[in-house]
Amino acid sequence: MSKPIIAALAFAGGLVVATAGRAAPPVLGSTTVTWEQILASGNSTTGLSHRFFQNPTATLDELEMHVTVLPPGKAPHAPHTHPEEELLIIKEGTLEAMQSGKTHRMGPGSVIFQASNQLHGVRNVGQTPATYYVVRWTSPGMLKARATRDGGVAPAPAAPPAKR
Repeated sequence: MSKPIIAALAFAGGLVVATAGRAAPPVLGSTTVTWEQILASGNSTTGLSHRFFQNPTATLDELEMHVTVLPPGKAPHAPHTHPEEELLIIKEGTLEAMQSGKTHRMGPGSVIFQASNQLHGVRNVGQTPATYYVVRWTSPGMLKARATRDGGVAPAPAAPPAKR
């Protein structure tokens, strides 16, 4: 057997082993999460975001929800696009929302809808931290397409917050 074929088989075997050991996340049923549970979710790599749902539901491949607390003058990341749609709901502070090159100043209680594959981003233009919820959903079939696009490995789900 040639070395390229052996390498390809070893890589494919590694993918099977890597994904076989990971349990599928449970389907999210009706649940409640307190503000304290959200802040204690402890799954942020930046300390800015607190993800508390990333699970399939009865009608979606995945529902992901997190809260971001963004310092004044900061953006969580550069403007970007993605196939999933999402809602941002501002709890406190002032965000500047950029959507397809246009900016809008948004305050507490405002809602921002980010459409699929449209350039968007936010930054805190206020003098205090901005806190906002992000609700992102993945329609049926999109997770499989993302895993294929990203090399065959779907992202690991968030652990649901502990019930109190």
